[in-house]
Amino acid sequence: MEHPTESHFMAAKRILRYIKGTTSFGMFYKKGGVAELFGYTDSDYAGDQNDRKSTSGYVFMMNSTAVSWSSKKQPVVTLSTTEAEFIAAASSACQVIWLRRILKSLNYTQSGPTVVYCDNISAIKLSKNPVMHGRSKHIDIRFHFLRDLVKDEVIKLTYCSTHDQIADIMTKPLKIEAFLKLRDLMGVCEYTE
Repeated sequence: MEHPTESHFMAAKRILRYIKGTTSFGMFYKKGGVAELFGYTDSDYAGDQNDRKSTSGYVFMMNSTAVSWSSKKQPVVTLSTTEAEFIAAASSACQVIWLRRILKSLNYTQSGPTVVYCDNISAIKLSKNPVMHGRSKHIDIRFHFLRDLVKDEVIKLTYCSTHDQIADIMTKPLKIEAFLKLRDLMGVCEYTE
């Protein structure tokens, strides 16, 4: 912000062009249906070419429409794809706790754990099996509370295929076909008069 360059100006113009082209899009929330909260979490491994930090992303849905989403650079440089996915799952777990509290204040208590879909089997196994500690010592301790949430059945990490991973739209550049598919799966639709 203090010393903008030509590349910053070009990026801002690109964002404004994107916004101008998407003013007719929005989310349509239907009454009824299955009102269970569930989510998707993903990360790109060392996606930033400058500092090699990964990006975490999540999307939480109710009634087949997104109610919460995020894309954020991770605070640390990860040493493996498992660590990057585990950190992304831990940040989505924080969102699960917050969303469940909000829903409880609205007199909706979700029965059972909140399902969070992840496309990394190693991260899922690491969240369930504390015996693997010898191979995961390099993962920062602050993210290990995910294990407690899985053990207490607040969340349930479940495997999903990379092709069905809605959170990919938050973490990776996608081909137009994949982008349109994931945008539709999030519940984004075009408003026509």
